[in-house]
Order: sequence, then structure tokens, then C-alpha cells
Amino acid sequence: MNLVEVIPCIQTSNETLKQIIKFIKSIKKEVVIAKDTPGFIVNKVARPFYSEAIRIYEEGIATIYEIDFTMKKFGQFKMGPFELMDFIGNDVNFTVTKSIYEKFFHESRYKPSLCQKRLVEAGYLGKKTGIGFYNYDKENNIYKSKSKFKSNAYLYENIFLRIISMLVNEAYDTLYYKIASKDDIETAVKNGVNYPKGLFEWEKEIGKKKITTKLEALYNFYREERYRLSPLLTKDVK
Repeated sequence: MNLVEVIPCIQTSNETLKQIIKFIKSIKKEVVIAKDTPGFIVNKVARPFYSEAIRIYEEGIATIYEIDFTMKKFGQFKMGPFELMDFIGNDVNFTVTKSIYEKFFHESRYKPSLCQKRLVEAGYLGKKTGIGFYNYDKENNIYKSKSKFKSNAYLYENIFLRIISMLVNEAYDTLYYKIASKDDIETAVKNGVNYPKGLFEWEKEIGKKKITTKLEALYNFYREERYRLSPLLTKDVK
């Protein structure tokens, strides 16, 4: 991978940090600095890409194929959330989510899903086992989906806005708690999870007001803390 996250701990000296950064740059890698926090930058900021997609699927709003199609078509992601979870391995993805959830003292935004837990328990881990969210043809190494697909631009635009708004909110919260700088967050998501754009780039393109309106609507509907706005995003809008 092109990215290296450097995490200084309490006792790390500035000299040690300087030497580490110098070494990483010498081997032509992108380096970012993150506070010693569960998930650091990439695994923390990227959680809504998976968790919000699963939430939409669990509620029956859209199929896994429709959600993946949406994120590739409207967001230009190379893989949809369910394709990516199958590629990573549902066991790995679920374990990371569970770990971050527990280490953040059960912060609701990182709550794991029963849906993915059941897949892991069944041994449906994704591409490596031939079945996960999708069924895979082992010979051709491609997924087969039985999901029905309907053209519905309004639905897809709303799915995209919901997931991207949650990602932007997570990026703002990461900045608010000084876990990483804005530039390092952008570098991390583009080089660590291969996002086509940085999340602050997306926020600028879509519009802060549109994103906060979407998040406020989700919070008002569900009354769940997972949809609360980051204080920094609220402050910026005001």
C-alpha cells in the first residue's frame, strides 16, 4: 500500500518521530500522522462506508447490488461497500468494527451489525470462502447476485448522499478531536482506502448545508446518536 500511518504515543520523542517520517519518505510512501486513537485515521473514518450501507440494506431500503451500484455510479468508488467487505473478508471487517466500537466505549456510530455477524458465524466470509454478501463463481472469480435491480435515480441519489454525509461527518469529527489534520485525513482516505476524492473535497462539492440537512433529517427520524452532527461541522455551518 502507498500509505503509512504514523502514530506517536505519549512517550514518543520528536526525534524518533522525525526519523520515522524520514525513513518512510525515503521508501517513497505517503506518510500521515494520527493521534493514538482506536482505528487511527483510515479504519475510523471509513466505518460509515460499511455500517451505513449495511443499515440501508437491513431496513430493506435497497438491495446490496443497488447500494454497490450507487456508490460506484454516483461516487465513482472502484468497489461498492458490500463488494469491498467481501474482498476484505467479513471476518476481518466485522472484527475491526467490533474492536473500534468497544475501544470507543460503545460509541453508537461504530456499532457492529447482526447481519454481518451472522455471515461470519456461518463461515460466509466473502471471496475467500466463495460466498459472503454475494455468491461467487470460483471458476471465473466473479460474483453472482440474485438481487433484482430497478432504475431509480431518486433512491440512488439519496443512498449516496446518506453514506457520503456520514463519511464527511466522521472526517469532521476526526478533525474536531485533533486526531489528524485535514490534509492528512484527505491523504489517508485517498491512499489508504482508495477513495476517488477526499472527504472535505466532497463536502465542498456537495455543499455543507446539504450534508448537514441530510444528517439532521436522519437524526430527527431515527433519534439515534449515530446521526448527531460533529460540533465542528455545526459550527462551520452556523
